[in-house]
Amino acid sequence: MTMNECHEWKPQQEGLQQIIQLLKESQSIDNTVQKNVQKKLEELNKYPDFNNYLIFVLTKLNTQDEATRSLSGLILKNNAKAFFDKFPDYCQEYIKNECLTCIGDQSQLIRATIGILITTIVSKSGLATWPQLLPNLSQFMDSDNYASCEGAFGALQKICEDSHEQLDSDPSRPLDILIPKFLKYFRHSNAKIRSHAIACINQFITFKSQALMNNMDLFLENLFVLADDTDLEVRKNVCKALVMLLEVKVDKLMPHMNAIIQFMIIRTQDEDETVALEACEFWLVLADQDICYEVLKPHVNNLIPVLVRCMKYSELDIILLKGDIEEDQNVPDREEDIRPRFHRTTRMHGTEQKSDDQMNEDEEFDADKDDDSVSEWNLRKCSAAGLDVLSNIFHDEILEVLLPILKETLFHQNWEIKESGILVLGAVAEGCFQGLTAHLSQLVPYLIQCLSDKKPLVRSIACWTLSRYAHWVVHQPPEAYLKSLVEELLKKILDSNKRVQEAACSAFATLEEEAGCELVPYLPQILDCLVVAFRKYQAKNLLILYDAVGTLADSVGSNLNKSEYIEKLMPPLIDKWNSLRDEDKNLFPLLECLSSVATALQTGFIPYCEPVYKRCLTLVKQTLELSELHSKHPEQYEYPDKDFMVVALDLLSGLAEGMGSMMTPLIANSEILPLLYQSMKDVVAEVRQSSFALLGDLTKACFENIKPALNDFIQILSKNLNPEFISVCNNAIWAIGEIAIQFGPEMSQFMGLFLEPLVEIINRPNTPKTLLENTAITIGRLGLVCPQQVAPFLQSFIRVWCSSLRSIRDNEEKDSAFRGICHMITLNPAGVVNDFVFFCDAIASWNNPKADLKEMFYKILNGFKNQVGDENWRQFFDQVPPQLKQRLSNLYAI
Repeated sequence: MTMNECHEWKPQQEGLQQIIQLLKESQSIDNTVQKNVQKKLEELNKYPDFNNYLIFVLTKLNTQDEATRSLSGLILKNNAKAFFDKFPDYCQEYIKNECLTCIGDQSQLIRATIGILITTIVSKSGLATWPQLLPNLSQFMDSDNYASCEGAFGALQKICEDSHEQLDSDPSRPLDILIPKFLKYFRHSNAKIRSHAIACINQFITFKSQALMNNMDLFLENLFVLADDTDLEVRKNVCKALVMLLEVKVDKLMPHMNAIIQFMIIRTQDEDETVALEACEFWLVLADQDICYEVLKPHVNNLIPVLVRCMKYSELDIILLKGDIEEDQNVPDREEDIRPRFHRTTRMHGTEQKSDDQMNEDEEFDADKDDDSVSEWNLRKCSAAGLDVLSNIFHDEILEVLLPILKETLFHQNWEIKESGILVLGAVAEGCFQGLTAHLSQLVPYLIQCLSDKKPLVRSIACWTLSRYAHWVVHQPPEAYLKSLVEELLKKILDSNKRVQEAACSAFATLEEEAGCELVPYLPQILDCLVVAFRKYQAKNLLILYDAVGTLADSVGSNLNKSEYIEKLMPPLIDKWNSLRDEDKNLFPLLECLSSVATALQTGFIPYCEPVYKRCLTLVKQTLELSELHSKHPEQYEYPDKDFMVVALDLLSGLAEGMGSMMTPLIANSEILPLLYQSMKDVVAEVRQSSFALLGDLTKACFENIKPALNDFIQILSKNLNPEFISVCNNAIWAIGEIAIQFGPEMSQFMGLFLEPLVEIINRPNTPKTLLENTAITIGRLGLVCPQQVAPFLQSFIRVWCSSLRSIRDNEEKDSAFRGICHMITLNPAGVVNDFVFFCDAIASWNNPKADLKEMFYKILNGFKNQVGDENWRQFFDQVPPQLKQRLSNLYAI
């Protein structure tokens, strides 16, 4: 069909009426009607002209209501997204022409719908297939008719959002024309047009489009003109632009930074919370810039009180959070209240650090993890996160302004202000810790007292803030604070308010991690409380409870293996275990919990071991079978949820770690090895990661059972030494080390598969710490069992090897690795000569090496000293750092 024929397309009245009726019916809330409509739509989609009818209703039927017309456009948008390139040419042309003809419709809803349709077509087919689009939209922008101008801008904004890369890379360089044109409209008399213009340009800031970079000075000039605009959308887009510019063009902002900071402090207090939130993001981005301290220092005392005020719950927040509801423990959770849950990080074998007093760098700041009813990210959370990061830059310097605020807010009669003060105290717990230490002896008892506040939101935030100071609490005499904190948190775990239950349970899990075995004296009370919680909790908080139980097991370890504790803890866990079906995703947190419990209880888990073991194998087998069926018949079988496999494999690891050689009969009489082999080949990285962890744990527990399949297992391990998959690679390397210890000299037949990749990984720049340490340990272990094959490589890894292992605690893994390195040095002393000071530093990291290992160190040190002679030794030793020199002299008399 030609263009003229396309324009002559006319709908048949009968067909048009049927489609209008269908569109009306589709707005029904009746499920049966909806299903019938869906069926008819699928039938109509077989006819190409159906899409012409849809665009006709959208653009031509002014007699119909806007909702029906817009719905027609949205159905067409969905069709275009899926099949536009399959529409006949005449349909494509008709739709495109109608879009451009009616972009200036008098209805704002219809203009917006046409804009959505236009950007969908561009995303699907590309700008090149619609060469007249941008010139036409550009022409409409200049129209005196507001509807045409706004419609064109609305469409362009959507195109800029969805297709900025296309626009920037298009050979015709459309942005060279559009960017200056957008800038011109920054000063348009209509606020909607101004807002569109900024929003269009904002899409190209982080992308660093050359056309925008060429006009950057003009952009900034126009942006600053809009700083005091009265329209909230304009203000919001100005703030967005400045935040993005701060990330990518901070040099351009530097001459104006004082004024920008002052502006952003004002906008963070904007009466409209959406504007204030955009402005508040500025402080988080600024904190990531090297210039933060220097540029913000003159303003920080003005900013801190603003952030504190923004941390107070709004009236709407309190309504949405149902903050005035005291008791809701008996109200069942709705399914939509329970967030989609992902299992915890699968087992990743790492080394124990000497110093574990730093907060987890990956820990996300979130004092309101339970605020499901409020938006995931709001002004309160952004302000709290901003205060947190700034306190880590300015540290105790901000206490001069913050302490008087805390004094006022923490003890305020208004509970909302008091609650915000407690949040502030938690937010600065890390950054201002040194300066606050002197006050904690008064603040911690006050926070414990706040756990009994009559307002649930005060009780819940007190739980969180106390968790931020748990590290300090556990380093004081137990009777001082720990005892009362444990007792009061346990009461809050059984609170009548579900939000408080959740906050208390999460806080207690943090306390468990910090306190470790310090909690052993309180185990009877802790277990009594957790058992009651199992009966009391609704579905959502049950997930947090599983985590608290698992963390307790990880923290106190084998101290949990007492009959009176097992009799309390296991029945509720087994009741839950028996009540859940194999396909129920609520198994995930329970299996994770049981993995930790099994590891801690060791032989105490024997009565529960066999049924748990068999069910885990069933879960792995079922998932593998479903995966196979899906690959063969994807239209018949859904892709299975591999998390079932991951948590089952992790629990099997927990059993192997806890039960040791007592697993032998179970392994001998089951199909675990073929299932493990299949799991190790899975395409999903998390499955392989857990499989390799299980292989390592089984190797330690029951090596003779594993030995017949070792050749196949080792071949797979050697193919997974890709550090791009950090956790998979880490566990594969750890498993190789465990196999080496058990297999001994027979490991030599496999050395060619992984020795060189391991040396490459340990020398790779920016290798994550845990991967580096595990690689070093495995290289050391390979050197222990096959020193002749590893020693020739010594010079290529010894320096980084020593640096990697100097920070880990004394343990069996470190012991075996250092024995290996000593064997290699004995065989190839020249390999360590150039880096001998690093070896000295590494052996000095030992606190209490076994006597025979210490003797090895002594022989190597004195052998080196004798070999080089007194004068060379004196020169070498003079260059050794004083602290290391002193330690070596004390330990090895050199």
